[in-house]
Amino acid sequence: MLKMAVIINHDAGTSHAIDVADLAESLRAGGYEPSITLSRNGADTVTAAKAARADGANIVVAGGGDGTINAVAAELVGSDIALGVLPLGTLNHFAKALGIPLKPNDAIHTLVAGYRTQVDVGEVNDTIFLNNSSIGIYPEMVREREVTQRRFGRSKWVAFFWASLKALDRYPFLNVQLDVNGTRLHRHTSFVFIGNNEYLIDGFELGERTTLSAGCLSLYVSQRTGRLGLLGFALRALFGRLRQARDFDMLLTAGIVIKTGPDRVNVATDGEVTTMNTPLHYRIRAGALSVIVPRPTSA
Repeated sequence: MLKMAVIINHDAGTSHAIDVADLAESLRAGGYEPSITLSRNGADTVTAAKAARADGANIVVAGGGDGTINAVAAELVGSDIALGVLPLGTLNHFAKALGIPLKPNDAIHTLVAGYRTQVDVGEVNDTIFLNNSSIGIYPEMVREREVTQRRFGRSKWVAFFWASLKALDRYPFLNVQLDVNGTRLHRHTSFVFIGNNEYLIDGFELGERTTLSAGCLSLYVSQRTGRLGLLGFALRALFGRLRQARDFDMLLTAGIVIKTGPDRVNVATDGEVTTMNTPLHYRIRAGALSVIVPRPTSA
């Protein structure tokens, strides 16, 4: 039997919907030898993923939100071990981009009956991202949300609301130099967004991707400056009313080098924030990750 290691974030939004005994039974019936680990934090997840790889697992399944999936995927990139996905988070961007079902039972069926495909991953200063990375106002919102949650114990979304107000009040702007496609650009901007492949940012298609295998990064730089412009941008993002030509400079590229005034800058990767040294070196790693996805339905 093929070895399948399953790592489930115990605190994921819908992890309660997974019955571990039923999951193990379904995987064994599908021809796998499963081992299931419940992780309590990011460090536990990384440790479990490293152990699964060292133990010779054929497939390592990440059960949780995009942060959990990123943590497991980072240990598998460049190997012949496939990533399986149980989307148990709130947004599940990676699963949606690959057409992986969001209902737990359907996602488990995909693990058993799906097939392997190769997808791209983004990388910034040796840190992997599956969805996107950004600098500017968004990492500040995330950091402020974490502080608010620790201090007041508010829910994630309430904390994020207050963090957004504080970030908008400060509206941190960056002077950035972008080296992309042989051209050097200078911008004074509230944020720079880099996607793994192209995001469709238009109307109600905010955040959708049609492929994760085109071998490119998408670069978006906000055009709006000033408090009112930034507030209007945030409101349009909330209601899916962004328009690419009006709100962004946009480019597709295989690599980007970003220099900022500070020597160190907060960088968000799939919702996790890390302080990195500049310049930031972004690149696409085409086909670097094997993932289990649903088989196409016959017409």
